Amino acid sequence: MSGEIIDNFYAIIPAGGVGSRLWPISRKDRPKFLYDFLGTGSTLIQSTYLRLVALAGDGHVLVSTGERHVEAVREQIPALKEFDIFAEPVGRDSTAAIALATAILARRHGEDIVVGSFAADHVIRDQRAFAQSVRQAVAAARAGYVCTIGIAASRPSTAFGYIQQGEPLGGTIADAPDAYTVRKFVEKPDAATAQAYLLTGEYRWNAGMFVMRAGTLLERLKEYKPVMAGQIARIADAWDTPRRDEVMAREWAGIEKIAFDYSIAEPLAAEGGVAMVPGGFGWDDIGDFNSLAALLPSRNAQNIKLLGDNDSLVQLDSAGDVVVADGNRTIALLGVNDMVVVDTPDALLVAPRARSQEVKDMVKKLDQIGRDDIL
Repeated sequence: MSGEIIDNFYAIIPAGGVGSRLWPISRKDRPKFLYDFLGTGSTLIQSTYLRLVALAGDGHVLVSTGERHVEAVREQIPALKEFDIFAEPVGRDSTAAIALATAILARRHGEDIVVGSFAADHVIRDQRAFAQSVRQAVAAARAGYVCTIGIAASRPSTAFGYIQQGEPLGGTIADAPDAYTVRKFVEKPDAATAQAYLLTGEYRWNAGMFVMRAGTLLERLKEYKPVMAGQIARIADAWDTPRRDEVMAREWAGIEKIAFDYSIAEPLAAEGGVAMVPGGFGWDDIGDFNSLAALLPSRNAQNIKLLGDNDSLVQLDSAGDVVVADGNRTIALLGVNDMVVVDTPDALLVAPRARSQEVKDMVKKLDQIGRDDIL
């Protein structure tokens, strides 16, 4: 059962964002999803594609990405046809990316298809368990819900948003025995609040995975964001015609920049229209150098985490450091503990591990002082 292709299912991979918390490795022209951070032989987007094509089938996995990344995506995933990539001139966040891809697919295949959105930069360890969760989410989508996959929270993380589960739906939705309604989505909490969430047993991490009928999403978009719905409809109508570039140039820049959680998921959850199926498949979002460190093996008893050539690092009286060696030179650590050191040919980052989430603030600072050449 887990190896069968899901009928009438299309998977969308939004591959956007800069990954500014992983600067100076992740940059505007080469964001994190194009890297093999874990040394598996596949980049993050390649792994995502392979995971989804096993469920949706050839020709049913599509990528939404920025125009500047189209060639890199084609190079890394040669199986993608030209019409399988939706290129955006500028980023307009996840609502626009998901809605446009869905609207185009609906025009090609009808509004009864089920679409799923899965980010390009996630790490998933158990493909079988992931497939089971997606199948249940598709069943909930066919029952009329927008369905999300809630990740089992292994720790009280302040880096993720949370989903509060409501009443069980397993008795009312065939093939989704583990589904629940969603009471609400909550933003990244402080440490005490995150701990309180875990103690209730009602909260799961929000990984931003959403599965729904194309028609359901487009109807809700008209209800909650009617202006955007009109813009998306006009672009989708022109997409597979010679008028695409003309209409895209006229409409896209004016589309509201808003995340899918805010535009669709949160208001629909308040109406009881969002379902959640649990995901216990081992999930990680490589969002910063701390989260990357959690996935890398320790180099030695001092818990040094190294990405790069083993011979590039020499350490003495140092422990708990995260080192990325990409600058073709030796990095020597003396009495340095719990730090992030990222060495590239044109930029060097040194920061406490505890402030890994704040690397994005350094990126903003560099942008403010006109250092776009290294961003």
